[in-house]
Amino acid sequence: MKTEFSAEVALTPAFHDIDPMEVVWHGHYVKYFELARCALLQSFDYDYPQMRASGFAWPIVDLRAKYVRSARYGQSLVVRATLVEWENRLKIDYQVRDADTGEVLTRATSIQVAVDVATGEMCFASPNALLERLGKAT
Repeated sequence: MKTEFSAEVALTPAFHDIDPMEVVWHGHYVKYFELARCALLQSFDYDYPQMRASGFAWPIVDLRAKYVRSARYGQSLVVRATLVEWENRLKIDYQVRDADTGEVLTRATSIQVAVDVATGEMCFASPNALLERLGKAT
């Protein structure tokens, strides 16, 4: 059974991600987090299509980022997403690093909660559909 759930994606910022200061615009990091989050969810077969099929949506209710250093056009990056909580919500930590040096450029955290698609009600505990895929079902 896995004890750590994480996934990494490699990417290179495109020209259209760069702002007038010639660095990656801060808002584009959110899509980098999304790419890593989808890779993480796919690693235990609970990506967004599987979530919906299981009867739950998982909206993000909180997102925080700490920008340590700017990423630049053409820079090779690695974005890592790690699942750190799953009992009552999904809490995922992110780290954006320079692929060549390993230097940390950005750290972030997102929180998602389960919402029953049929009723629109928020769940106060993670549904078994998630826990089973994580090998944590009781």
